[in-house]
Amino acid sequence: MPDQQHRWEDPFPEKKRRLRKGMYILPSIFTAANIGAGYYAITQTLQGLSQSLQSNLTESSRHFDLAALAIGVAVVADGLDGRIARLTNTTSDFGREFDSLADVITFGLAPALLAWVWGFRLLPDDASYPELHIRLVQLGVIATFIFLVAGASRLARFNIQANPQPSNPGKPDRKYFVGMPIPAGAGVLASVVHFRSGQPLTTWWVAPVWFFLIVVVALLMVSTWRFYSFKDLNLRNRHRFQTLILVCGVVALIWFFSQYVLLIIGISYMSSGILTRFLYILRRRRVGPAYKELPETR
Repeated sequence: MPDQQHRWEDPFPEKKRRLRKGMYILPSIFTAANIGAGYYAITQTLQGLSQSLQSNLTESSRHFDLAALAIGVAVVADGLDGRIARLTNTTSDFGREFDSLADVITFGLAPALLAWVWGFRLLPDDASYPELHIRLVQLGVIATFIFLVAGASRLARFNIQANPQPSNPGKPDRKYFVGMPIPAGAGVLASVVHFRSGQPLTTWWVAPVWFFLIVVVALLMVSTWRFYSFKDLNLRNRHRFQTLILVCGVVALIWFFSQYVLLIIGISYMSSGILTRFLYILRRRRVGPAYKELPETR
């Protein structure tokens, strides 16, 4: 009997190598879809502005609503590309950078432009206060610029920090984002536009509220507060049958009542980070300076 044991060799190594390389294309397809949705949202916003200047308010509202829906579709695509990359073990430096650049366009530039045109640029002129319209438009530029810079800063911080720690750590068995992710911030703004079916703001006193919401979302993105990431939901594991019913029910509600459900989801997720932060402060004050929770990764 020979001393050397026979080892099984793969008869198709080259074929599997090509398949492995091709797997990297799969998450990139969803990232490209993310960019496409963002570009579509930008074009729809510009068309809505053009129709409004021509006093075609019905068409302009439709374009703004389509822009908001495109951002919502991009949120889903952005969640799928990362999850698919992890499931297929095809994460790469190129994929991360490609995804970040896509997010700047789709969740930074597109919602900022939509928020400015929809909430400030098309406000009607007030004959009694002619300067009011100009000042509100300028405030809108400032607010949306802050949102865009905050979103880009949030992505840059996410890329350079290997394991960022939230200032209010949570449960050890749950994963969190440090600061609200930029897709969620864009989703909040888009859900408000979709809630109104794309109809632009027409009263000047609502504009400061819109300004405040945009700035709050921007500050939450660059904060160190924790937001649940849903990354501990493993699709490979077995789940209860009730989970399928719940998911189908949520999808049905979004399909038939998207204006209300998407707004509730967006505002609820934004409020969750604010609520957990204040609860953490209250617990720390009640227990004392020695109070400390276990650190948590993103």
